[in-house]
Amino acid sequence: MPFLSRIRINPFRQKSRELLANPHKTHGAVLAGLPDPEAERPLWRWDTGRERRPYLLVLTHTVADWTHLVEQCGWPAADGDHVITRDYTPLIRQLGEGREFAFRVTANPVQNVPAPAQESTPEPSAKPGRAVRKGHRTAAHQQRWFLERAERWGFQVPPALLDDPEADDVPDMRITQRQRLSFAKRKGGKPVILTTATFEGRLRITDSELFTRTLLRGLGPAKAYGCGLLTLAPLPVTARG
Repeated sequence: MPFLSRIRINPFRQKSRELLANPHKTHGAVLAGLPDPEAERPLWRWDTGRERRPYLLVLTHTVADWTHLVEQCGWPAADGDHVITRDYTPLIRQLGEGREFAFRVTANPVQNVPAPAQESTPEPSAKPGRAVRKGHRTAAHQQRWFLERAERWGFQVPPALLDDPEADDVPDMRITQRQRLSFAKRKGGKPVILTTATFEGRLRITDSELFTRTLLRGLGPAKAYGCGLLTLAPLPVTARG
């Protein structure tokens, strides 16, 4: 049974700054909240709320304990909800073909290129003699990467609802944030280079079974580094027509 947790983060604490700067450390903190971290692969993502404060979203298949994150990275003595956890089952029951939702996902758009003789900053890693993954760096390539793979993830991005009849083929999505991160798994280790893009928009489910699998397992590479968690929301009335 899947659960989605939203953990409030205090960005002024030292531990919070460490996690925000290093996806590898965040992944470790997420695993620390699971009673049996070897039994599942959680998905997570950094987001910001209306107050522009960060919060951590985590999708798990068991109920987790986020006490350590509240104590080290939150406001443990303050008022308000430090952690909100919701059962994902009611949402999954709504995932019928043809249904439309607003969506958000931070992904790692990549391409496979031949490995050079010496690779100093693989993304995220490479073996000699094999192709390496390189992040798409332009918004146009990142959007194309996403749209070309949507069907294999069980959905499509329909055209935007625009008044201009010549803009019927414009997909109803946008890139709201783009980052190129550099971090190390261990002190003094070779840096990992990670290119990410956050996509938001409207999707239409084309294959409910495939889409459910995407929702629970994530999409694209670098899932351990905060990529691939697709979240849904009801569409605004104007988007439904």
